Parts: sequence; C-alpha cells; structure tokens
Amino acid sequence: MLQAYFAAVWEVLLDLSPALLLGLLLAGLLHEFLPKSIVRAKLSGSTTRAVLSAVLIGVPMPLCSCGVVPAALGLKNDGASKGAATGFLISTPQTGVDSVLVSASFLGWPFALFKVAAAFVTGMIGGVLVNLTGADEPASPAQSTQGIEGLSGARRLVNVVRYAIFDLLAMIDLWLVAGVALAALITTLIPPGYLSQMAWIQGIGGMLLMLAIALPLYVCTTSSVPIAASLIAAGMPTGAALVFLMAGPATNVATLGAVYRGLGGRVLAIYLGTVAALSMLFGSLFNFVLPSAQAAGGEQARHHHAAGAIDYVAIAAAVAVIALVALLVARRLVRRVSAALSAKPEENDMEFTLKVGGMNCQHCVANVKKAIEAVPEVEEATPVLETGLVRIKGGNPDRAALAKAVLEAGYKVETP
Repeated sequence: MLQAYFAAVWEVLLDLSPALLLGLLLAGLLHEFLPKSIVRAKLSGSTTRAVLSAVLIGVPMPLCSCGVVPAALGLKNDGASKGAATGFLISTPQTGVDSVLVSASFLGWPFALFKVAAAFVTGMIGGVLVNLTGADEPASPAQSTQGIEGLSGARRLVNVVRYAIFDLLAMIDLWLVAGVALAALITTLIPPGYLSQMAWIQGIGGMLLMLAIALPLYVCTTSSVPIAASLIAAGMPTGAALVFLMAGPATNVATLGAVYRGLGGRVLAIYLGTVAALSMLFGSLFNFVLPSAQAAGGEQARHHHAAGAIDYVAIAAAVAVIALVALLVARRLVRRVSAALSAKPEENDMEFTLKVGGMNCQHCVANVKKAIEAVPEVEEATPVLETGLVRIKGGNPDRAALAKAVLEAGYKVETP
C-alpha cells in the first residue's frame, strides 16, 4: 500500500510539474510587463466597463482567495469601484495562467476553457450586481506608480523568475504538497469508477456535497486540480468537480472577515451568493450541455492515473519542482532559526511595533513584511499573524512612510 501511494505521488507530480512551471513563468511575465498604472486607471467608476476591465485583468492572474483580498482592497483604495473590486475578487482566484495549463493537462482543454469562461461570467455578474444594488462610496484618488522603463531586459527577466519562485510558488508551495498528497491518497484508496456506483453523487447531491466542502475550505486553484482529477477518476461527475474547483479557490472562512471590513456586508452577501449559485449552475451546464467534454475529461483524468511511457521532460520538471519547494521550505526554516538566535539590537538601533489590519494568511504576512522592509531605515519587519502586530527593527523610519507602504500593499495601520 505504501509503495502504491508513493508511486501515485510521483505520478501526480509528473502530470502537474511541466504545466505548473510554464504557468509560473507566464504569470511572472504578466506581473512584470503589465502596466499597473493603466490597470488602475480602467477600474474607476460604477460601470459595466470597469467591471469588465477588472475581470479581464483578474482572470489570468494567479492569486489565491487569501492573496486576492488585499489586492482587491488595494485596487479599491487606488480608485476602483466596489463593483470592479468585487468582479476582480470573484474571478481572479478561480483561475490563472498556471491553473489553466494544469487543468488542461489533467482534464483536457474543453474543461479548462469552460472553467475560464465560468470564472469570467461569475465575476461579471457579481460585479454588476454590486453596482446595481447600491451607490459606491467616493473613490480615493488613484496614486501614481513609478515606471520601470529604466530596467534592462536582463534585470526584468530576473524579476520574472524571482516573482515566479519567491512570490508565487512560495505562496502555494505547501498547498501544492497537500494537494498532491491528498490526490495520491484518493487514487490509492478509491478504485477507478467506484463513486459512479453511488447514484446520489451523480446528480445534484454530488454538487451540493462539493459546494458544502468547498465554500469554507481554503484550496489553491492549482493544487486543487489534481484532487479534482482524482475524484473524477474515482467516478465523481465532472460537473461536481467543477463546483469544487470554482467555489473552493474563490472562498474560504479566513477571507470573509476581510471582505466584510473592506467592502461591506452587502458586497460579502453578493460575493458568497454569486459564487455558490453560479458554481452549481455551471456544474449542471457542464454535465448536461457538454456531455462529450465531460466524458473526455473523465477519460483524461483516468489516463493520468495509469502507467505510461517515460517522459523525460516531465521527470525533469518534477525534480525541479521538488527542488524548488525544498529550497523554499529550507529558506523559511533558516529565517526562523536566525530570528530566534539573533542578538539583541545594537544601541543605535530601535524597535517598535505597528498594528496592521487585514492580515489573514501567511501570504498576507509576506506582503506586509515585504512592503515595510522596503521603507528606508527599516532593517527587519516581523509580522505576527495571530495578533496583527509587526515588530519593526531599524534606525528611525518615517511613520507616515510606513503607513503609506502598508496601505499601498492593501492593508491598513490600526491603533494598537
């Protein structure tokens, strides 16, 4: 049994890694070369065009449900309307260039493209509903962003790789490990086609079950694909798996409070209702309108759980992913040990704490740390997720600059 499990883990890695690495590279290029000033300029105003712009920007972005909240709130602070922020909030975590490629690899292009279309429509409907159900607050003026035209091509490519590995992959690496482990466990314990024998799972019952599991759960859009593929291979209808892949990445209990504080109760209700209702609708549409694509997706999922020819590119990609994840984990451990063993501050240094609101996950912690450490005279920032306090070590950094850096990152400074 143990040997079969580790064989399944390796097989999932072979399926996942090439598309994941390509997706990370494309996401890095998108992040580096997409003009941020143009992005923010197109999202102001309670119009359908603003929502459309936000959704078109959000669909290819590889952000999880925790990471997208500060991004959406940051866009709102920069002048985007609540409708545009909501459309971005709903559509972005459901898909991304990396997850599209992984979905196509596991479940076929018809499924992957259908999921992209579903994310687009869901984001549009949610954003338009917010615009229709209440007036927007006056938007704060958009802040200008400094261009990066002076950077050389080589420097920008380094930025692409750095962002892909140390921002994106670092944000999802542990969730990828969990997703691969769970997918392999499902493959090992549940025989192919077993769930197809349960009549109640084949209809609306299966979709309701997936919705009940997905809404409160945090799952990364990329790492959830192998789990869905394993469920489909075990006999779960593809439409029910689509519900899981839409609702899971789009929502989780950790982000609901942040959405409520940043956008209000009305937006939160529309956000949850839109994701729940439309994931069920698109799951049903996929089952009944595209039965041939459903069959193809199930067949491709089963194919990924059968032995095949040696693929040296996939092997190299899997080894690279393992090495990168190990590097990121080791990097975290070294930083924690260094922080624990660090000496007391020198006499000319000073330490103080800042209360930051809106941190809901470790990705939020990383965002706040990165933003504060970019402020002049800050040597080190240590955010604590549980309390919201950030211990800042350095010379004498400007408090207004610290508050501005936190705000621009999509969070807010609170009174301790």
